[in-house]
Amino acid sequence: MVRKILLAKPRGFCAGVDRAIDVVETALEIFAAPIYVKHAIVHNVHVVEDLEKKGAIFVEDLDEVPPPKAGQAAGAVLVFSAHGSPPQLKEEAKKRGFRVIDATCPLVTKVHLEAKRYANEGYFIIYIGHRGHPEPIGVMGEVPEGSIVLIEDASEVKDLKVPQEDKLIYLNQTTLSLSDVKNTIDALKARFAKIIAPPTVWDICFATSNRQTAARELAKKSDLVLVIGSKTSSNSNRLRDVSEEEGTKAYLVDDETMVDPSWFSGVETVGITSGASAPEYLVDNLVEYIKKVNPGVEVENLDVLKEEVKFPLPDDLVLLARQSEKGTAWVEKHRVASQR
Repeated sequence: MVRKILLAKPRGFCAGVDRAIDVVETALEIFAAPIYVKHAIVHNVHVVEDLEKKGAIFVEDLDEVPPPKAGQAAGAVLVFSAHGSPPQLKEEAKKRGFRVIDATCPLVTKVHLEAKRYANEGYFIIYIGHRGHPEPIGVMGEVPEGSIVLIEDASEVKDLKVPQEDKLIYLNQTTLSLSDVKNTIDALKARFAKIIAPPTVWDICFATSNRQTAARELAKKSDLVLVIGSKTSSNSNRLRDVSEEEGTKAYLVDDETMVDPSWFSGVETVGITSGASAPEYLVDNLVEYIKKVNPGVEVENLDVLKEEVKFPLPDDLVLLARQSEKGTAWVEKHRVASQR
């Protein structure tokens, strides 16, 4: 019987996800529905469904966004997701007359800028990330073809072919496992003596790092760990992975409906954490579910690290808002200023 629930802190929304959701909700408030969003704004099915109910339409292709009508002063509002997108795609959207708002997480944007900088300086880039994930696609779109290669883990280093060994740098996806990235970097350094690191040694974001650290501590104190997050969420999958690395059984669930009661057999302490794109109400619902199955269960917070970071809304949104009376009023009311 479960006697204790431990809640990891930090967990849930990070600054980049908070900002991305704020972008869509603010755009809906200023410009009214429908607002179009390229790809899922963040990788969580509940967040996407909640925003769809408010009037957001999620698309994977620009052809799904209606073009401006004849004589129309402005086209549809199109938000690019927090994961980042290739610059060519954003330029194409503008050419089609869409009002573009880029909700890319600032920490992902940092990697975009690093890729452009080092490619311009003649470096060949080895990028560590997951094939097919939108974040690597966005970063790789920033540099000329043939100046970057993607690898997923250390196992690919041995057979990796590069056009030069004098000017090499590694970059990585922001949501990877700390231990996996370290192993891959170690393998790269062992093979390529002159490879250099980005300014911050690696590009895993602070929120990913903090949540993985908290998940490890949670796993050490729990018999079972439940990670709230969607299967498409890279950082949520890593939370399950690092929990299992500590020898604790862990499951990734979208919500309490995916929990199998048999998982609680022989379990006294259940640890709960959530990915950076999972809303807190899902944690509350899961706690209530466990309480119903296990009356009298105790709930405790496991405070591991503090987070106080908040990102401002993107300039794209502020500048577009100022082009309408309603938007200008919103900007003034909320005292939002362009960073330019």
